[in-house]
Amino acid sequence: MTIKIFREIGLEKINNVAGGETAGIPFAALVAERMGLPMTYVRKKAKGYGKNARIEGVLKPDQNILLVEDLATDGGSKISFVDAIRQTGAECNNTAVIFYYDIFPEAQDILEKNKIKLHYLCSWWDILEETKLQKTFSSNTIKEVESFLHSPREWQNAKLQP
Repeated sequence: MTIKIFREIGLEKINNVAGGETAGIPFAALVAERMGLPMTYVRKKAKGYGKNARIEGVLKPDQNILLVEDLATDGGSKISFVDAIRQTGAECNNTAVIFYYDIFPEAQDILEKNKIKLHYLCSWWDILEETKLQKTFSSNTIKEVESFLHSPREWQNAKLQP
């Protein structure tokens, strides 16, 4: 992931790595350590006591923050975390994840409208391609997975029908 970040964003454009609570924290810690940068984490909501903060760590208004998470589905939690970071006055226009579902076409549009670029290591499409190459599953299973990936909501609705 760190190499991908270097190539797609550039080390010089990032001052701090933030992890989203809770699954993003270990990945953000690893990326921050590899990049030699400080790390913070962002809570889903304020803790409700003490400073009532959503962010632990030090973010400065002039910093450019990279949000690191485990996965992205529709982009909603990324927007919430990025909004919390931006409220400190810092910039956050990039998020990096290990896995991107890449099954909801509106996800990229939602992120782009919020000026967030998504960087990811793999998606369901990558996994499907590898299972085809490895001949891991039967052709019927592959067809069923492809059906889901092309239209997840329609697939789900069809499966819920009695």
